[in-house]
Amino acid sequence: MNLDDLPLAEFAFPGPLRDKLVGAILSGAKTSTTGLLVGYECANEPLPEVGELSAVVDSAGRRVAAIELTDVRVIRLAEVDLAHALAEGEGDESVAQWRAGHEMFWHSAEVRAELGDPDFTVDDDTLVVTERFRLVSVA
Repeated sequence: MNLDDLPLAEFAFPGPLRDKLVGAILSGAKTSTTGLLVGYECANEPLPEVGELSAVVDSAGRRVAAIELTDVRVIRLAEVDLAHALAEGEGDESVAQWRAGHEMFWHSAEVRAELGDPDFTVDDDTLVVTERFRLVSVA
């Protein structure tokens, strides 16, 4: 499998958070992720589909691994369960802890700028895209 032939899977923005998330993927600790449905809509991107392969990139833009999507769901933020939160591999021990970290990220200036909404906030009814994946190969 040639990683250069795969579409990119970018986790967070380049920097310490992305490096942490990529490290968790490479170690096998991270097998899920969550994005905002509105993010896909703003970027006019199709939702990911089960079976898709993508290349995980680090903060330097290097393709470091391939992952395969095994599950994709669109749900309300309030429906994210503990199993999903734990599978994100970020060290959270509860859904509340997971949600606090994600809200901090989603309410960041970078995300708000990407969405074109300086006042963007999430609530229980915000639709999110939950993805489960498996590590297929490491560069």
